[in-house]
Amino acid sequence: FVLVHTFPKKRSSAQPVISAKHPFQVELKQGKGYAWCACGHSQKQPFCDGSHKRNAPKISPLRFKAEETKEAWLCGCKCTKNPPYCDGTHKEGFVQNAELHSQPQK
Repeated sequence: FVLVHTFPKKRSSAQPVISAKHPFQVELKQGKGYAWCACGHSQKQPFCDGSHKRNAPKISPLRFKAEETKEAWLCGCKCTKNPPYCDGTHKEGFVQNAELHSQPQK
């Protein structure tokens, strides 16, 4: 007989993880395209570095083009209802009480 070991694939989730409990202040340049990290795994927050491909393949970055040059606050907790912009959700208990890089438990 042949003994075969199978290892389960790394579990992937379609739910982001909390990358920060605060927003990121950025300067957006008119006409420039950006890719906001929607999965929470990027090491270049708040922008995508491709980490979703191995850590959260069901989640894609939110691509957008700045309509004007301006300062903006981009969401770091990944729970905003107005992505990629911060809506203050990071102040809520379910975010503040969660561990970083964990999935939020509402």
